[in-house]
Amino acid sequence: MNTTTPTAEHEHPTWPKEFAARYRAAGWWRGETFGQMLRERAAAHPDRVAIVDPGSNPGRRWTYGELDRRADHLAAGLLARGIGKGDKVVVQLPNVAEFFETVFALFRIGALPVFALPAHRLTEIRYFCEFTGAAAYVIPAELGGFDFRGLAAKVVEDVPTLRHVFVAGGDPGPFEALSAVPAEPTAIPDPPGPADLAFLQLSGGSTGVPKLIPRTHDDYIYSLRGSNEICAVDEDSVYLVALPAAHNFPLSSPGSLGALYAGARVVLCPQPNPEAAFPLIEAEGVTLTGLVPPLALLWTEAAPTSSYDLSSLEVLLVGGAKFSEEAARRVRPALDCTLQQVFGMAEGLVNYTRLDDDTETIVTTQGRPISPDDEIRVVDDEDNDLPDGATGHLLTRGPYTIRGYWKAPEHNARSFTEDGFYRTGDVVRVTGSGHIVVEGRAKDQINRGGEKIAAEEVENHILAHPAVHDANVVAEPDPYLGERTCAYVILRAGAEPLKPLAVKKFVRQRGLAAYKVPDRVEFVEVFPQTGVGKISKKDLRAASTAPEPTTPPTPPAP
Repeated sequence: MNTTTPTAEHEHPTWPKEFAARYRAAGWWRGETFGQMLRERAAAHPDRVAIVDPGSNPGRRWTYGELDRRADHLAAGLLARGIGKGDKVVVQLPNVAEFFETVFALFRIGALPVFALPAHRLTEIRYFCEFTGAAAYVIPAELGGFDFRGLAAKVVEDVPTLRHVFVAGGDPGPFEALSAVPAEPTAIPDPPGPADLAFLQLSGGSTGVPKLIPRTHDDYIYSLRGSNEICAVDEDSVYLVALPAAHNFPLSSPGSLGALYAGARVVLCPQPNPEAAFPLIEAEGVTLTGLVPPLALLWTEAAPTSSYDLSSLEVLLVGGAKFSEEAARRVRPALDCTLQQVFGMAEGLVNYTRLDDDTETIVTTQGRPISPDDEIRVVDDEDNDLPDGATGHLLTRGPYTIRGYWKAPEHNARSFTEDGFYRTGDVVRVTGSGHIVVEGRAKDQINRGGEKIAAEEVENHILAHPAVHDANVVAEPDPYLGERTCAYVILRAGAEPLKPLAVKKFVRQRGLAAYKVPDRVEFVEVFPQTGVGKISKKDLRAASTAPEPTTPPTPPAP
């Protein structure tokens, strides 16, 4: 792979020198860091509201000046506890103001947030902490009836590098309250540079082992700036964080970080449903937000009969999974705003339909890339380039697409070409106007309402059941989620019969996130096979006959 040699600092392949020089010369990379970004915005307009957290008690409104000061104080407290440049800190916070206080404090000192989701449980969190050698873990006390302090206690027992657990809000129990950490600001001994890693994100991935995505200050900030230009985000914009704040989509497309880059206001929504979001749109004058397709459907169904004034909403971004054409056509009539389709990945490439695209382009495509330097290839199974308009595998490289996962040489050999193109796993075609139309996935991965689920991971948990001989997990169509999971299970000879609920309970008790628990379990005698004797997941998917849907699923809390 044509990349520079991984260093102890980066522990991942990065852009070759000639590409880095090209991206700097083009003005994509401007030598900015997140810590500097916040400092500059706070200096320019210290009294402008940056973060609105209505879900806290009492509700909070932090100005840019206050967020900057809080980041400084927390950074000093973390340094005093021995957390410094290069240390990994797993951050598992919901949509609360402390999320931004924490990550900007970590950005300041060069420690790396590892973004976990509130839905993750023991299996995922223990792995993230072990794999990264995390020094600290930041959690809420509890959320939605789940006690994160109990989860942290189990992880601390298993991960010797984990020296600190900080609890944001509520009784910290045996751990330290995040509010007790801040100290008087101090000089940062070795502040990060623009080419340094800023954080590690989680890849949905198609294998049982989540991969970590290393993002630098320079490359990620460029994606924010480019998104802001395309989405017309400026200092008067108001962005609603409806999805979980740590997701790449609500972070950067243009997301909360894009809004903060522009000097705009970020409003945190504790739940993504219309009942929570619509009052905030009215009260705060929200101008744009991002949703996954199932939530967009709920909003378009609820809006026509809502008593709330939604007229401030100018743009609804929909991404995370393909938005069907029929659903896309409902947005403007229901919400009286512009739809922007978003198609991208945490590894890099992001595409948007443009605000001035015609209606047919907006409802039938997933947009064009952010950057003139985003390189797109559509290839066949042997990596041969296909003719214009043909459907094939999407490969990409560019100024904000990573050149390799963190500490994953075997994954990198499979996921990247020799000349640095990332194999996205998406099957697409490109229209004459350069817009991408997503036709499906090539990887063995399920996209459940925007949450990516690796079939292999779920299969491994089911296989741990003593009565199970074999298991295969496939996607089946769902009118609200796009896809949901169906587990086909073969029991061991002589095993006592199992009920589907028992399988679901078993994998849930193993600490698997709730969204990964199979939606449906079917017991079979044999699996269909291909001509060469391999299990045919294609035939399993074709045979999958889901029961008739009743009502839309309840969206999970962020």
